[in-house]
Amino acid sequence: MEQQQETGMNMIQTLEGLWVAAMNFAVSLTVPGWRLYQMLIILGLIALAYCLHHVSGKVLQNWVRGREGWKTWQLRMIVQVRKRLGLIWFSAFAWGTWAVMQNVTWPSRSYLIGLAGTLAISWLLISFATRFVRNKFLRRLVSWGLWIYATLYYLNVSDAVAGFLDGLSIELGDFRVSVLTLISAVVLIGVLFTIARLVSTTTATTIRRNEEISPSMQVLAVKGVQIFLYGVAFFVGINSVGIDLSGLAILTGAIGVGLGFGLQKVISNLVSGVIILLDKSIKPGDVISLGETFGWIQTLGARYASVVTRDGKEYLIPNEDLITNQVVNWSHSNDYVRLDIFFGTAYADDPHQVRELAINAATTVDRVLDYPKRPVCHIVGFGDSSVDYILRFWIKDPTGGLTNIRGGVYLALWDAFKDNNISIPFPQREVTMLKDGAQNFD
Repeated sequence: MEQQQETGMNMIQTLEGLWVAAMNFAVSLTVPGWRLYQMLIILGLIALAYCLHHVSGKVLQNWVRGREGWKTWQLRMIVQVRKRLGLIWFSAFAWGTWAVMQNVTWPSRSYLIGLAGTLAISWLLISFATRFVRNKFLRRLVSWGLWIYATLYYLNVSDAVAGFLDGLSIELGDFRVSVLTLISAVVLIGVLFTIARLVSTTTATTIRRNEEISPSMQVLAVKGVQIFLYGVAFFVGINSVGIDLSGLAILTGAIGVGLGFGLQKVISNLVSGVIILLDKSIKPGDVISLGETFGWIQTLGARYASVVTRDGKEYLIPNEDLITNQVVNWSHSNDYVRLDIFFGTAYADDPHQVRELAINAATTVDRVLDYPKRPVCHIVGFGDSSVDYILRFWIKDPTGGLTNIRGGVYLALWDAFKDNNISIPFPQREVTMLKDGAQNFD
């Protein structure tokens, strides 16, 4: 109890000291002198930088529009520079003014201008550095945390504010966490996550370029590296700021049990995804059929597989469905796919000639293979009005579609039969008209 009272008194004294210092500085600005003059110069530089921000922004935009062949990252960098032109101009003017005043007057008469330039440079560097943080919410937290810290540091009040924030804490037995600890953890974890993302991106690029590793193993290796790096970044960040997770072991265990029951499907999909990557039954680029969905695997995620169909639709199929349901993998062991076409000709046509014409017609279609798997044609039955045949042919690019290749073969058959007078019969019916009209059956 006494320790809590002492901590509260220290916090109150810290706040009073900061308030007194701020009020004294504000009062000094009302008295004519070099502090007031420096503040007026800073305000003038801000106004000048604001005007130049709009003018130079339009000039830069027009200049970029006249350039061609720029990469995406270059255009994004130009956009970020354009947003911060005002801060760039102010930094340049502040440092230029400070350098001139250092040589023509006393150094103390340009201290505030140099401080404003230093803060502007630090804010500018932080804004560019935090662009590497991909998550928008985390990027804002890291940016504001670093901006506030840099401002307090250069104002020489960082220690006092840190002591005040450290006093705002929660204690549960041996476990203690303060506001300062949480802020430090968020900023540090954000920085470590950014480093982990850069390292994982570089590693993933190297793994994907290795042609000796199968596509499924590439996906598994990339996911494993990402989980490892992000896990290390999280625990290193937590331990670096002094948070002891052992005191929360029981609480996290109870939460884990609850999440386990509530996230059974999610966990099942995660485990199924690992199984798919390990047994290599499905890999990116494979052509599959699942129910009425036919398409090729674009990506394999931790929870689902992305299947793109011929009409441009992208289906997100849970990994569990790929494990428990019957999946037709058209390109599992090889890319060869056999297609069948049924047709019939008249009994008057020579079946030997029909078979030869059908095989030759199929080989004229671009995607139909002639070697090593040549098309074949067989008689499958004698129908009521036609001799029935089946034409079987092979393709090696199922991602190019199946309906279009069937249509091409049908069209080739039509042309071949027309040139050789082969008729395709169809049912015919006769209608007899009674001369005496309708009879009365009453």
